[in-house]
Amino acid sequence: MKVRLWGVRGSIPSPGPDTVKYGGNTSCIELRFGEKRRLIIIDAGSGLRVLSDHLMTHDIKNGPIEADLFLTHTHWDHILGFPFFVPIYIPGTKLRIWGPPTHEEESLDKVMAYQLSYRYFPVRHEELAAKIEYHNIQEGRYDLGDGIIMKTKLLNHPILVLGYRFEYHGRTFCTCYDHEPFYNLFPTDPKHPDYDPYSAEEGEAAAREENERVAKFFYGADVLLHDAQYTIEEYRASKIGWGHSAYEHAINAAHRARVKKLVLFHHDINRTDAEIDRFEEHYRGLISGKSEMQVEMAREGMEFDLS
Repeated sequence: MKVRLWGVRGSIPSPGPDTVKYGGNTSCIELRFGEKRRLIIIDAGSGLRVLSDHLMTHDIKNGPIEADLFLTHTHWDHILGFPFFVPIYIPGTKLRIWGPPTHEEESLDKVMAYQLSYRYFPVRHEELAAKIEYHNIQEGRYDLGDGIIMKTKLLNHPILVLGYRFEYHGRTFCTCYDHEPFYNLFPTDPKHPDYDPYSAEEGEAAAREENERVAKFFYGADVLLHDAQYTIEEYRASKIGWGHSAYEHAINAAHRARVKKLVLFHHDINRTDAEIDRFEEHYRGLISGKSEMQVEMAREGMEFDLS
């Protein structure tokens, strides 16, 4: 299993001189499996356009493109690259798109078709040349064939989001974004007018249980891409409930789950290369001598060989 990152930024593409090193494209991940180099893509952010150029240069000469595209969710930054994925305009392309329905309970095909309507784009979904299949999925275990097992986990975000765990020949690659640690939604201060001790206790237990389930989901992963959009100070000051994690949470959770390599992902749009460099050095220093886990900041073009 080989992994390559084509987009690692969150919220909106952020090109410019301050994001050259780590990249300004939004999420897109390429996975290749086995000698057949079976192609699986996670998310269709703006990085998908760059992957598309790569496929048109290196893969199309070997025949039509066939791939599985797994969407973590359908927020704009995770699907905006889809209309610019050239293979969908080429006859013979086979594309299977998987993902959770939105909280409005609309099917995945309808959500994806909305952006390919004349009010947003000059080509309609019905005019695409590729053969496209849509699969609405939830939490579960899926046998994808060729020895690939995929497991999914619902995460904590304003709409339904799935984390993906791919297991192949004894190695594991896992994603956990867009995600925020589960927290108690009920008042815990006895002085609060809505305080109820039973609800407060149950809320704490529910949050703790869900966080444990998430950690179990990525337990022992060889490589984990984890949401890390904020520092803990930024998160506590104004970002609680936004659906994203702090560096400190991602590192602590991954360490407890015995993850081998943690890649901090979904960089904030205002995070410069210099800041990310400083944070990488800072957090590596904090865990030095305390954990064998490797910590890296996600960067466009970064590759992992899990052979």
